[in-house]
Amino acid sequence: MGFSAFVRTFISSSQVCVQRAVGVRAACEEMKTTVLRLLQQPPAGPLSPSAGKHDGLHILNSTVKALKDGQVVAVPTDTIYGLACLAQNSEAIKRVYNIKGRNGNKPLAICVGEIQDIYKYCKVVVKEELLEDLLPGPVTLVLERSETLNADLNPFTKLVGVRIPDHPFMRRLCQVCDEPLALTSANVSTQASTVAVHEFEDLWPSLSVVVDGGPIGDQSRLGSTVVDLSVPGRYQIIRSGCAFSATVAALEKKYGLLEDSSS
Repeated sequence: MGFSAFVRTFISSSQVCVQRAVGVRAACEEMKTTVLRLLQQPPAGPLSPSAGKHDGLHILNSTVKALKDGQVVAVPTDTIYGLACLAQNSEAIKRVYNIKGRNGNKPLAICVGEIQDIYKYCKVVVKEELLEDLLPGPVTLVLERSETLNADLNPFTKLVGVRIPDHPFMRRLCQVCDEPLALTSANVSTQASTVAVHEFEDLWPSLSVVVDGGPIGDQSRLGSTVVDLSVPGRYQIIRSGCAFSATVAALEKKYGLLEDSSS
């Protein structure tokens, strides 16, 4: 994974335990939130490649454990920071809505690690080549959900948005979890999307793990382009996002899809 880590463990007394070594958690009682910082190693840095992999593995395993325990975590993506939980865990989904203060009628997307995973949880009516052209990348594809997906996730619609972020940590996280993550932006609803962890620090006490991947390269805060591909031969842009032009060009020029302008 090529990362070293910096760990901060926050406890209810608001004191902070700081560690540079990753192998052992801070010996803090009443631990509340663990901040795991991914740091790119310099080419000639003092840490060996094996040390970087060890640190990355610690961060990955800590995040996976929190998710498997039904907790909500904050993670970097290729567009903005997100809040994630296991999509198949109904109680965890409720926590996400409560943390964000999100309207219960607004859906959550899912995030998977591989193209083939999409077929498990969605009914795909486009060519696999199209999926491979758009994903991994800053695009959310809205498809009809399959019966395998948790019925408590977006129970008010037969559709679901699915993402494969072009971010190595996020892809590996999904692969190791081996099930979809429910994913939404790391901010209180109605507030701006975030591109650095300090921007949603008010949410940290409600999170088990915050993975700090540094500032997101794309500072537009537009989030992914959301496109409905649930109708054969048609597409509908739900949100323009940061990849609008490239997405529309691929859908129309390469695959001959027609825009569905109906509401």
